[in-house]
Amino acid sequence: MKYIIHGACGRMGQVVLRVFRANCPDADLIPVDPMTRDGEAYAALTDYTGPADCIVDFSHHSATAALTAYATARKLPLVIATTGQTEAELAAIHQAAQVVPVLLASNFSLGIVVLTALAKQAAQAFPEADVEIVETHHNRKLDVPSGTALTLGRAVQSVRPGSRLVIGRHENGKRERADIDIHALRMGNVVGIHEIHVCTDTQTLTLRHEAHDRALFAEGALTAAKWLAGRTSGMYDMQDVLDGILKSI
Repeated sequence: MKYIIHGACGRMGQVVLRVFRANCPDADLIPVDPMTRDGEAYAALTDYTGPADCIVDFSHHSATAALTAYATARKLPLVIATTGQTEAELAAIHQAAQVVPVLLASNFSLGIVVLTALAKQAAQAFPEADVEIVETHHNRKLDVPSGTALTLGRAVQSVRPGSRLVIGRHENGKRERADIDIHALRMGNVVGIHEIHVCTDTQTLTLRHEAHDRALFAEGALTAAKWLAGRTSGMYDMQDVLDGILKSI
């Protein structure tokens, strides 16, 4: 297998290269990053014209236009691990999915996929409960709230018609029953913690996922890339990957 690693010189890109090499020693990795130094990677996707089985993107959402154009032109499956896309960038991703298989996820942890399913189940089991989502990350993270927190909030919202997502609560006033609040903490070197509090007047259910090492995201991306290669065009997510794993057991 040949994987193009886009954003290879970044912090996560370096982790991806390490994890892929450790788990797939026979795979060929093609590093690409505009921030390359001393020729350690290709400076642009278009600089590489050789064969490949899949593109794995850990760069920045601003590269979406170039990334999707390259993937569709070369008919290559695309795994996108960036968040914060604009509406125009999301439209470009969905347009690319008409030509090639695209897997877009806010978090590549299989544990988060399970957490999302549990969050929906809990919200359905306690339809009158208050739901609060708290996410904690390192102090260098750019997007607030995290893409994963938004995914969790939308998952709960999908089983609560009429609810609304409230990003933080910066004004005085009573909490509305239908609100799904999302709070963001930024401190230290925390890899990532996501908590969902489902609270009634008599009990609280707390669901929590904690990432101990950034390698888990690279491991999930590798699993996703292996699964995506050979798929037909369309939009996929990590739930599709988990479903595939469970079916094969």
